[in-house]
Amino acid sequence: MNKVLFSSKSNEWETPKYIFDNLNNIHNFTLDPCCTKKTAKCKKYYTKKENGLKQDWQNEIVFMNPPYGREQKYWIEKAFNEWKKGRCKVVGLLPARTDTKYFHDYIYNIKGVSIYFLKGRVKFLLNGKTVNSATFPSMIVIWN
Repeated sequence: MNKVLFSSKSNEWETPKYIFDNLNNIHNFTLDPCCTKKTAKCKKYYTKKENGLKQDWQNEIVFMNPPYGREQKYWIEKAFNEWKKGRCKVVGLLPARTDTKYFHDYIYNIKGVSIYFLKGRVKFLLNGKTVNSATFPSMIVIWN
């Protein structure tokens, strides 16, 4: 069992290729705003250094798998605000934390926002290798 998956040693989990590819076939993403150079899923991307939270997402079709942890709420708020201004479309792979304030403020029951709960637990990648299943359920959220 991978102890990192159950600890806070890393909050950056790479999206499995099949999840990204299936979503990309539908949405044709142009921006990955929260990744590393190694894990970027789009030609245009922002790493921690460029800080995607401070960048302009206007006219982009964004794929977002934000760092999982305390800062996640800022990414969800950013996605909502950029979408609400009519600046972009955002598709997020997120933990299904339906009890959080940010879920109710920026996702749930908002016209134009779709939620798809994934069956089973996602097996994210760490350093390019598949690790054990996540300890939480996941969802795809589309701000469209």
